Order: sequence, then C-alpha cells, then structure tokens
Amino acid sequence: MIRLQEPSPALHAAWLAAMREFDGAVLHGFSTFGFEVEELATEAGFARWLERERRQQTEGIDGFVPATAWWIVDDEASGTVLGSIHLRHELNAWLLAEGGHIGYGVRPSARGRGVASEALRLVLERAAAMGIERALLCCEADNAASRATIVGAGGELEDVRTSAEHGAYERYWIALDRERSAPRSNP
Repeated sequence: MIRLQEPSPALHAAWLAAMREFDGAVLHGFSTFGFEVEELATEAGFARWLERERRQQTEGIDGFVPATAWWIVDDEASGTVLGSIHLRHELNAWLLAEGGHIGYGVRPSARGRGVASEALRLVLERAAAMGIERALLCCEADNAASRATIVGAGGELEDVRTSAEHGAYERYWIALDRERSAPRSNP
C-alpha cells in the first residue's frame, strides 16, 4: 500500500502537490519549520530544507531535537506523495508536554484509506529499532481520525491538556518492544 521514503529531489514536485492540497492549513508532520511552501517550491529553498533535514537526523539544530522525516509514498503510484511523518528521536520538555515523538499529516485526497495507520506502524517499528521503549503521540481533542489512528496502534490515553497553541489536546503512549522492530515474514 505505502512505503516511507526519505525526502529527495526526485519527489520534490509530488511533495509540493501534497502540501498545496492542505490549502494553507497546518502541515502536521511535514517538518517545514521556518520555511514557507513557496520558498520550498524553489530549487534553492528546497536544497536548504533538504540539507537541514539531513543534519537534523543526527544533531538537534535550530532548537529542535534530532529527528527524521519521511514522505509517505503510494506503492501503486510511486510518484505520488500521500503525506509526511516525522519521528523525533528524543523528547525535550516541550515535546513531552505537548508535541510527542511522532507527527504526521496525510493529504486530504488520501484520507480515510488507512494511510496514516500504516505509516504510523512503519515508524513505530523504526522507533523500536532505535531503542525507544514508549512513544508519545499527541492529537487535538477534536481530531477523531488521528485519535483512531493512535488508539489503533496501541495508544493508551494518559491525559487531556490545554495550551494556547493547540487548545485541548490528548496525550497517548504506545509501548514498543523489539518484536515490533523485527522484520515481518510473508506467508
């Protein structure tokens, strides 16, 4: 159904098309912090963003913790980016309070097909392989689709909080183990 792919120039235009489909709404999981979509549409802007993302995997830059972003790519239409998912390798105080380990966004035309659920499953496997034992995910309290994705992956509600930035939001923990990171055999 889907696969995760590190950002690359080969799918730059498809990524931009996915972001533009949000029509100005918040791009959760797209890791565009500090960049506007129109800047990312330029070759120079995209190159700066791509270099920052590569560095971000091993070092916390611009005040962020080390993290990896992947594009969610449609296996059946390999030139189509369905969304993006972002794994933070550790939590700082802000992420522990209201950000979590993982953020994701699926373009509106790809929603309701299990894309977020499958992408989350794949990233949880990678998180477990990195040694993360419990992953924190947060979603806005009125986002029933994200809640269902998180709960479906084993998320257990810890609490509901309120912030000026997010309003009411829910915090879920997903227990990870090495079995989750083991390769799956095909029957």
